[in-house]
Amino acid sequence: MIEVDLAIVGAGLAGCALTQCLGRSGFDGSTLLIEAGRGPGGRASSRRHRSDPIWRLDHGAPALNFSAPPQGAIAELLQPLLDQGVLVEEQRPLVWLDGAAQRIDGPPQGLSYAGSPTMASVCEALLRQVPGQHQSAFGCRLRWLEHSSGRWLMANAERTEVFAAKRLVLTGTLLAHPRSLAMLAWGEPPLRTAVPIGADPQLDAALQAIAGIEASVRWNWMLALPATQISDLPRQVWLNDEAQQRWGIERLVLQLQSDGRLGLVVHGLDDGQSITPESQPALLRHHEQRLRSALPAVLQPWPQLQQALEQAESYGVMRWGAAVPTAGGLPAELQWCSKSSVGLAGDWILGPGYGCGEGALRSAMALAKQLKLA
Repeated sequence: MIEVDLAIVGAGLAGCALTQCLGRSGFDGSTLLIEAGRGPGGRASSRRHRSDPIWRLDHGAPALNFSAPPQGAIAELLQPLLDQGVLVEEQRPLVWLDGAAQRIDGPPQGLSYAGSPTMASVCEALLRQVPGQHQSAFGCRLRWLEHSSGRWLMANAERTEVFAAKRLVLTGTLLAHPRSLAMLAWGEPPLRTAVPIGADPQLDAALQAIAGIEASVRWNWMLALPATQISDLPRQVWLNDEAQQRWGIERLVLQLQSDGRLGLVVHGLDDGQSITPESQPALLRHHEQRLRSALPAVLQPWPQLQQALEQAESYGVMRWGAAVPTAGGLPAELQWCSKSSVGLAGDWILGPGYGCGEGALRSAMALAKQLKLA
């Protein structure tokens, strides 16, 4: 069993930024970052194909967006990444389509950064800057939480991986939101099981707020297309409301590979079917077939891409159970629940950048200050 002063669950932007901010601020305790995926990134992670070593595909968030140029503390956090070339200003165009697959003017884009060579590189770079006593445990999905005698105990479903910490931070809502009950067939959110009602009124308020968060579900279909010469190849193609309703697609993300091939991610909308452990395999097949049927029509403005679809290789569908928070959120004053020694961070914290990577970073920086003082 690994024992640390602080365990952080989730190695997305919030988890990696929190780890880095704590180290930079002089936090002298030991930290452990626990992540279900094979590496850092979370929704900003990148898919690598086992039989194709040069393949890299940002299958979740393709960019880090800001409504205005970063200033102050968040600019200080990002500057080393910009200096290293890990974060670069996105220059490729963003295109909008209507229900007839015609290009239209969209809302202002704001300022957008891309990870180089992939979005996961941003989280990887943040972790490389962490000094002190830090460990990471990748490929571990936690199922059990217990809080007793001032210590947090955590374990995976089989209880083959067990961790202990004085303080706990969750950067995602899976272990705290009731939506996990149907998807994973859990009896109660693990965080609620660990701290009974009334033991920590502040955490009770936080869990009530988390239960009210609404989030979108996405079925992201990943494709590898042969090398295609397109002079005005966009980075993203967004569909307006009419187009989304017609084809059930939010956007397309295109990513040129080092050998000239093209990676394509189709961000498919959910159609409301119940998601359970038993239904998920059939739903994955259903959504791939649905998106496969819709994609040629969406690609009408790019005949070369339509033709390349005939030789495309499917890399499967990735389901994001809470892709983007759409309503509700956790008030910032509930980020740190001192009585139960549990903290919360992510893009679902109310405030600037809500629902975006900016919000995830800001919430991590705010929580780092509270943890240092706790």
